[in-house]
Amino acid sequence: MARDIRELFKDDKIAHEKMPENHQKRFLEKLDEAMPIANKSKFNGIRIAASVVLLIGLGFGAFKFFQPEVKVNKPTEVVITEPVETKTLGDLSPGLKKVEDYYLASINLELSKMKYTPETKDLFDGYLLQLDELDKEYKRLSAELTESGPSELTVNALIDNLKFRLNLLYRLRAQLKELNTSDAIGEEVKSSI
Repeated sequence: MARDIRELFKDDKIAHEKMPENHQKRFLEKLDEAMPIANKSKFNGIRIAASVVLLIGLGFGAFKFFQPEVKVNKPTEVVITEPVETKTLGDLSPGLKKVEDYYLASINLELSKMKYTPETKDLFDGYLLQLDELDKEYKRLSAELTESGPSELTVNALIDNLKFRLNLLYRLRAQLKELNTSDAIGEEVKSSI
């Protein structure tokens, strides 16, 4: 039957036994034999060193991350550069200068002959946009001529650009003439009615 352990001790039925001498030492020896301890001393040093390096790296990263940006106002230098003059066809040879002058004079003459009216506004605007694009391309080609020097392709492209602009103005003039002719015919028809 179950008895209370306190009563057993009161009755002294359990003898007080003492542990033999060197009991703890023998127990530890048996434990070492059953579960030998690996030599961890060299790994402990590496672990400590790695931890220190990791902590230093994290500390430096946190310092850089949380450090406020300091803006230093430096005196600004004003560098004055002379405008780069782009070469044109006239700079290459007198013959090319004559070609360029002929086309530019013809283009300006055609533009001066054009009569702008509110009825022809849309037509003019469309052609002027195309002329503007061709002019930008001409400037880009002139810059290329200046940077890389004259080449047959660049010179031909510049001349073709001038031709395209002049032809575009000829087409505009022809369309304006047709428009004016159709308007004149329309007015004659109205007046005869």
